[in-house]
Amino acid sequence: ALGTITTLSSYHWILAWIGLEINTLAIIPLMTKTPHPRAIEAATKYFLTQAAASALILFTSTINAWLTGEWAINTQISPAPSILLSIALCMKLGIAPFHFWLPEVLQGLTLQTGLVMSTWQKIAPMALLIQLSNSVNLNLMLILGLLSTVVGGWGGINQTQIRKVLAFSSIAHLGWMVAILKISPELTLMNFLLYILMTLTLFMTFMSLCTKNIYELSTAWSKSPTLSALSLLSLL
Repeated sequence: ALGTITTLSSYHWILAWIGLEINTLAIIPLMTKTPHPRAIEAATKYFLTQAAASALILFTSTINAWLTGEWAINTQISPAPSILLSIALCMKLGIAPFHFWLPEVLQGLTLQTGLVMSTWQKIAPMALLIQLSNSVNLNLMLILGLLSTVVGGWGGINQTQIRKVLAFSSIAHLGWMVAILKISPELTLMNFLLYILMTLTLFMTFMSLCTKNIYELSTAWSKSPTLSALSLLSLL
């Protein structure tokens, strides 16, 4: 929580970067709480991806400060650093084509940790991306957004594991948010809040049903029809 709050309340790129680093390091023990090779692999992939994105953010914000003389987040950013910052934040969010880590990482986690990964961990980078909405490149955002919606839609079709379906669903949802970011940051924020609410509902339903794959979900109707109906409504 400290990392996200630090990033949300910061006006300086260094403070925002520190918040993102705290955010990343805080979830690693939760990911490795279950001593399973898949969990260790997921934590390693997540750490390496987030470390690369954080390094790019620090490097790019330094270049921007050198060009403009400003470390403030809400000031106008030069075109080249703006593109690199957008790419780094999209990598942290798991937006295509920087999405390859997300399905595999989410599959290696418990549903409880997956819930944190899919909701809380995305708040800080999305907040920074919304603050950059005036400086981001429209064509880049449209390309990344449309690519994410296609990848998220097609990628989730043949999946049998609930967590991978939710990962590709996250990629598709975030793709729509990124596509409209430059046009309407307010609509992006509203979309993100709805995404958090729907994802929270789905994960908590699947945790209550102890469901990990599509087959278990299809047979859960006889055990708990109310929760099964709620999960179907949330998926809609």
